[in-house]
Amino acid sequence: MRKILLVEDNETIILGLKYSLEQEGFEVDVAKSVKETQKKLENTFDLYLLDISLPDGNGFEICKEIKSKQDVPVIFLTARDEETNVVLGLDIGADDYIIKPFRIRELISRINSVLRRYDKNMANSRIVYQDIVIDTKKAKVYQNNQEIIFTSLEYKILLMLFTNQNKLITRDQLLDKIWDIAGNFVNDNTLTVYIKRIREKIGDKQGNIIQTVRGIGYRIGD
Repeated sequence: MRKILLVEDNETIILGLKYSLEQEGFEVDVAKSVKETQKKLENTFDLYLLDISLPDGNGFEICKEIKSKQDVPVIFLTARDEETNVVLGLDIGADDYIIKPFRIRELISRINSVLRRYDKNMANSRIVYQDIVIDTKKAKVYQNNQEIIFTSLEYKILLMLFTNQNKLITRDQLLDKIWDIAGNFVNDNTLTVYIKRIREKIGDKQGNIIQTVRGIGYRIGD
């Protein structure tokens, strides 16, 4: 079930939106101020609906904080006389806005459209093999949902191998594409050491994931 945080201080709007969104299958949590929202940001949401005018600040502050920590969609709810301010919201990363009063079907359509776009982008930014997931957008690697820390060069090697699943990557191809931090080419012996470290970090000491093709290179998959 998709989770939405609705940031709004108008009780009538809260009741109507919460009911309508829950009827569409969303789980809805509510915050009525900037301070209350900041506490709830410790939780994970799939989308944020932000009112611009709040008792102790504005939705722009919240949008900045969200976008600095997460890659999730934000839609502003704005009064007609605030429409010109929406440019600022879009500039700081908001994905859409809708002007009050609005039709609930239009809002739901906007929500679904934004979520589909993020789902597509997420799929394009994830490389998956068995229990290993590489998030190329964040340059992070996870195994069984636990992050594994790699050096910059280890990550480059891993990424090249995993983006070419079921293909043989020669040692010369790897050496041609990677450099050490000082900008020098990595030599053949150093590459062997890096492959060994990567295998240790993903629990692949036997070479079942990163398979060695003796005398030629490496392969992920069949």
